[in-house]
Amino acid sequence: MKNLRDVPSPGPEAYDRARTALHTAMAEPAATVVRPKRWFSWPKVSVAAVGAAAVAAAVVVVSTSGGSVPAGPSDAAPQAPEAPLVKLASAVKAAGTQPGDASLIINTKFGLNNKPDLYYTIYTDKGEQFTGDSTKSLVAAVAKGDAQPATPYDGKVMAAARLAANGDVEKARIAMITASGNPLGIGLSPAEADKAWAAAQAEAAEMFRKIGKPFPGPKPRPTGKDLENLVNNHLLSNIEHALFANAADAEVRAGVLKLYATIPDMIVGKTKVDGHAALTLTAPPAILDGSTDVLIINADNGLPIREEITSAEAAKRWVVNYRSSRVTLADVAAGKI
Repeated sequence: MKNLRDVPSPGPEAYDRARTALHTAMAEPAATVVRPKRWFSWPKVSVAAVGAAAVAAAVVVVSTSGGSVPAGPSDAAPQAPEAPLVKLASAVKAAGTQPGDASLIINTKFGLNNKPDLYYTIYTDKGEQFTGDSTKSLVAAVAKGDAQPATPYDGKVMAAARLAANGDVEKARIAMITASGNPLGIGLSPAEADKAWAAAQAEAAEMFRKIGKPFPGPKPRPTGKDLENLVNNHLLSNIEHALFANAADAEVRAGVLKLYATIPDMIVGKTKVDGHAALTLTAPPAILDGSTDVLIINADNGLPIREEITSAEAAKRWVVNYRSSRVTLADVAAGKI
């Protein structure tokens, strides 16, 4: 993406179509977490999903590796996540969002050569985004007003997080799961769910046809535990998208923490990062097709610190470090970061 930063972004419609295909064309029902934005790390994705991703440049895989992150919780005994995460969410919301008119997040990724790769993203309170691979390029983008409008998907995940922060967690959970479409038929009657699944499969098949590749389907709509795992896969993907794009917004962050707490078998552990108390959130491997995803957050304010993903297929580890803060666009344009 560093080499492609001058390429115009696809429109929201192309993005939504590609994401729908990515979700519905997967080879197994319990597919790995899917992240739609270029500043995120990804675990293993099935061959069928990779084919779908090739349909549109809106879906981009960014792999990262290296860094020094704990492999899992230092206090790894399973516990109900509701108590610590909901308690932290309440504290985060009560503290409120710091002054400013935008959230800045700086990602440091580690490639196979173990060299850090920085990426800067500003998500404004108006729903615009500025990006850069250095402070210089970010300042230039803001100074020129070179903003990218947030996609409808961005708006939906932010709205769902805010809804959870303000109390209606169950409704927010459904909104978050379906933020990128509803091929799984969540909240629909069995007949409507089957129709939604069939429509998504047909759209994916058409996209494969257009690029001259065989479509690995159609497949029956997942049910039972397979459906539950895929639902929680989508939930995890979407809440982490909201967090990583707009972590410094306290309301969004509080909602994400509450929604994290609704994922069954989530393990919440305690650790320290640079001498400061932190929590490790370990997603159940069943929803990641055997891969592991450990997110480390600040125990006092819930801000993301580090993420480690280990692929079940090749036992490779990807790491991203995060720094989040509130900023004022005028200050950024003046070079004050």
